[in-house]
Amino acid sequence: MSEETSLFHQRLEKLARLRELGADPYAIERFESTESAKELLDNYVEDKPVSFAGRIVAVRVMGKAMFAHLSDGETKIQLYIRKDDVGETAWEVAQLLDIGDHLGVEGKLFITKTGEKSIYVSTLTPLSKAFHNLPFGKEKDGERWYGLSDNEVRFRHRHLDLICNPDSRKLLLDRMRIVAAVRRFLDSRGYLEVETPLLQLEAGGAAARPFLTHYNAYDLEVKLRISLELYLKRIICGDVPKVYELGRVFRNEGVSNRHNPEFTLLEFYEAYSNLEDIMRLVEEMFRYVALEVFGSTKVVAGEVEIDFGPDWQRLDLLGTIAERASIPVESLSDLTTLKSALGGETVVNPKNGKRVDLQKEDHLGGLIEKLLEVFVEEDLIQPTFLIGYPLETSPLAKKDPNRPGFTRRFEGYIRGKEVCNAFSEINDPIDQRERFQDQLAQRAAGDDEAHPMDEDFLYALECGMPPTGGCGIGIDRMAMMLTGAETVRQVLLFPMMKPESGDSDEEDQP
Repeated sequence: MSEETSLFHQRLEKLARLRELGADPYAIERFESTESAKELLDNYVEDKPVSFAGRIVAVRVMGKAMFAHLSDGETKIQLYIRKDDVGETAWEVAQLLDIGDHLGVEGKLFITKTGEKSIYVSTLTPLSKAFHNLPFGKEKDGERWYGLSDNEVRFRHRHLDLICNPDSRKLLLDRMRIVAAVRRFLDSRGYLEVETPLLQLEAGGAAARPFLTHYNAYDLEVKLRISLELYLKRIICGDVPKVYELGRVFRNEGVSNRHNPEFTLLEFYEAYSNLEDIMRLVEEMFRYVALEVFGSTKVVAGEVEIDFGPDWQRLDLLGTIAERASIPVESLSDLTTLKSALGGETVVNPKNGKRVDLQKEDHLGGLIEKLLEVFVEEDLIQPTFLIGYPLETSPLAKKDPNRPGFTRRFEGYIRGKEVCNAFSEINDPIDQRERFQDQLAQRAAGDDEAHPMDEDFLYALECGMPPTGGCGIGIDRMAMMLTGAETVRQVLLFPMMKPESGDSDEEDQP
């Protein structure tokens, strides 16, 4: 019998004895705490009667007395249980408790001889039994060791991570608070939150490979959505002027430290607004979220401090690439000229060693965005907008009337990573149909991520859509940038994991 199996049976026996003593933890439906552990400690009043429930995270028995720490997830408070005060039965119940069990107690506040604020227990009520050892580790003077550090276990069994790792717990809870703050911000600006279909006949709004599934009721092959855009624009066409959706989207692509095939996307659209209006709204949103969640517009994220107080830096995409790649800005207007200016078959950024294989690039827009990735992105640490993207890679953005071949589009960057993508949206149905037809030609040539034709969306545009500004923000990426997380899995409660094989997956490492 393994050690784990033996432990499980031992705790089953303890549960049986608890039931014999009339202290079955699973017979209890509720237990009311008078205050949280933090409130009990912060608002300490000597001899104040209290009740409190939490998880046992430490136990120490000293003869006829027991000290334990009970945590409500955020803060822990010490318990003092004395045999002579609780009686024989309750004392035996106390001896059957283990680290990891949930427990409710009643008693009064007091301070021990060592000066620790504690609960002097008069009654105790077991509320659950932990049948496994929980990896709490050791803690002293703020230092922790021997705890849960295996990333495979942390991500696969996230409840253990939440229980045992305060830093990871805070990061994940901050992500949830970020989502709540985003909603409050948009609601306060008059936006309506809406819901659009997850299952779609044509998965549009982005360049991505969709997941496929079957709709039994209609005997249809359908796709899980890759974006929220086209349905939200249809609502704008219905004269609802401000809408947003915050929901899951699915892209059947690779996994990396920055990408998860299932992720949370925010998209919002505002009628009668343009690219500059959306820029200001994005600035205000991040500023609001930073203040709401972290109490300051200056947020320490990883090894850097990000300041959301000032307006974001605004840079022209082509000018910035030309400067960083040391090529004339004029060369970025034509594929052949650009390849000639770059020289050779491969161009390398000597600063980071990243390279672009020019032979693999057949489109000007694709090459420009590859140069952005290799020469520019990692230097955009403080909040920055890059403005003016190629027509070829922006099939849903308005054309820039002052720059042929480019669009009214920006992307936002923080800590060297893209966090948002925004347009002055196409509302010309003729232009949009032509863009879709160009995308179909790319699909016929082998690009399976090119945008599909969507006749229902085109019909909505043909009924009239006002000038509109729109933006998409990856919430997982936003959470990474604000919390300092280095990998997307750190901000996902339940990232997709390969079936357990005994071998750790490199992508699971932060």
